[in-house]
Amino acid sequence: MDSPLQVIQEPQIPDWLLAFGQVANLLSGLIGVLIAYVAYRGFRRNDSRPMLYVAAGFGLSLGVPFGLYPFAILLPEGLAPALYVVQMSSQLGGLLLILYALRMQP
Repeated sequence: MDSPLQVIQEPQIPDWLLAFGQVANLLSGLIGVLIAYVAYRGFRRNDSRPMLYVAAGFGLSLGVPFGLYPFAILLPEGLAPALYVVQMSSQLGGLLLILYALRMQP
């Protein structure tokens, strides 16, 4: 009994959905940088240490991946996993900073 090779086809994603995803990533990155800037201004105005951590958290979780996005396009595919690890680590670190800021005393 010969068993035929099974060919697995990846699902085809429509171009409009890819474009929508890129626009959504762009907007979320810009909004994250704007939130980080407003939180930093709040830190400077009120001398509130938690706001500094909130600003750094949003900067790490949304700003750094937004800044690294052009490198994902320009770098060879062999470096994509390393860039992915950097982006995910940055997001995790940023979220941990925001969580820490919410738990700390003002």
